[in-house]
Amino acid sequence: MNPRAVALANGAAHVASPPLVYDRLNQVLAHPHTGAADIARVISEDPGLTSRLLKLVNSGFFGFSQPVESVAKAVTVVGTAQIRDLALATSVISAFDRVPTELVDLEAFWYHSLACGVMARVIASKRGADNVERFFVAGLLHDIGHLVVYVGAGQDAFRILERTQTSGEPHIDCERAVLGTDHTEVGGALMEAWNLPDSLQEAVRWHHDPLSAETYREEASAVHVAETTAHGVGWGKSGDGRVPPFIGEAWDSLELDVEDVPALITEAEVQLESAMHLMGAA
Repeated sequence: MNPRAVALANGAAHVASPPLVYDRLNQVLAHPHTGAADIARVISEDPGLTSRLLKLVNSGFFGFSQPVESVAKAVTVVGTAQIRDLALATSVISAFDRVPTELVDLEAFWYHSLACGVMARVIASKRGADNVERFFVAGLLHDIGHLVVYVGAGQDAFRILERTQTSGEPHIDCERAVLGTDHTEVGGALMEAWNLPDSLQEAVRWHHDPLSAETYREEASAVHVAETTAHGVGWGKSGDGRVPPFIGEAWDSLELDVEDVPALITEAEVQLESAMHLMGAA
């Protein structure tokens, strides 16, 4: 792995750590006799997380016909691994709350990230994938390497933005020229530093080049298609103001029909409105 990417990721890992509740949930889930009440007990220790999670479960994100009034019930109807992944998603945004505002509009950045996560989730659901929430988290975190660069290499980040605006080169090429690495490598290195699953590491690392993913090509391809869709529709802004190059082979590997795109976007728009709870929206 690129040494500069690892150094930036390790530096960020000391400043911005994944939510402790995620680690605790993993520990609880590793116990063979864990039940819904055990998972609920861990989550309920964080009132803010509990509130956001219940809002999400009771929103159009899931579309349950009956209200889910407790975390224990949410675990039962959604699933233990899914709740763990959603707990990560609902907490990780606060891990980067000190990014220089002159470098990025954080609200627009997280809106784009949420849109990508939701679209990846919709794609995974259409494909009948297991635990679609892991696709949601992968999409949510796909561009987190940008934030690591902004926090750990601010002057380089300014030079990258200036070069992107004046040279006409793709943003990722400007990153490589200035940093010797790019946000995908940095993001993948952070996923590893945070000890997150290999599926997240690969999806984040290869979302611009999904065919290079060794094991989790489906996740990387879904995030790639979701990202290009989010850019094309205009859902928020990431570190690059332009639509990234679209890799047709990634779309083909997902075995979706072009005719499905309008319905996928419509469903994503409904879920995105519900997912705004993760950003503290009402």
